[in-house]
Amino acid sequence: MIDLIKHLSVDLHLSLIVFLTFTFIVSGIIKGFLGLGLPSTAMGLLTLVIEPIHAISVMVAPILFSNIFQYARSSNPYKTYLELRVFALFIIISIFLTSLFITAYPKSLLTIAIGTSMVIFSLNQWFGFKIQIGPSYSFQVLIGTLSGVLGGLSSIWSPPVAMYLIARDYAKEDFISATGFLFMVGGIPLGLGLYFAGVLTFAIAIQSFVALIFVLIGFRIGEYLRGFVNQHTFRNCVLVAFIILGSRLIYEGVI
Repeated sequence: MIDLIKHLSVDLHLSLIVFLTFTFIVSGIIKGFLGLGLPSTAMGLLTLVIEPIHAISVMVAPILFSNIFQYARSSNPYKTYLELRVFALFIIISIFLTSLFITAYPKSLLTIAIGTSMVIFSLNQWFGFKIQIGPSYSFQVLIGTLSGVLGGLSSIWSPPVAMYLIARDYAKEDFISATGFLFMVGGIPLGLGLYFAGVLTFAIAIQSFVALIFVLIGFRIGEYLRGFVNQHTFRNCVLVAFIILGSRLIYEGVI
């Protein structure tokens, strides 16, 4: 495995390989436990050692296949599809169109905006007013488009998705199914957009699949831990994770 990573990278040192392995396993644990947070966690760590656009490209396979795995293992995937198919359609369209311009967008402003929305939402859920979102398709169109724009430019479209699902009071297992579905459908157009933008090369695609191996190991660990946590604690874990990850994104955008 180390020989493969070295072959696909430029002069990787052992310490860097260990750090990258740790990053993907930890990101997978968070993903398996919360149902989201994989790209947010990984990007927060990967950008410490590699360029942001490279990091986004490496995340394509982990995002796509971890969510296929998560969605396929959910209790009622067809019900999730019926409820959120409009949401998914607008994620697909907007994530593809916006990812085509990823090399020209100011990433710092985007990460600050995403991080701020994550922190404000989490604090509001604890201390503020409850956001009222109904089952209307207009909300799915609006938030699906916003999610796709953010995802196409940063690989992170979990904040609007989670805000919508928590505001709709999705139960724990339904939340896991819905996030798996909505993140899965965005993985393919993200990869295509990055490819047409000239960012996702063959070598980086192979790196992405190597990363997937470690993400799936972490995912299984997180999925196992999730079975021992009740819904109230689960929701609080989501909000705490958002505050931590959001603060990290704000910090990265400012510096």
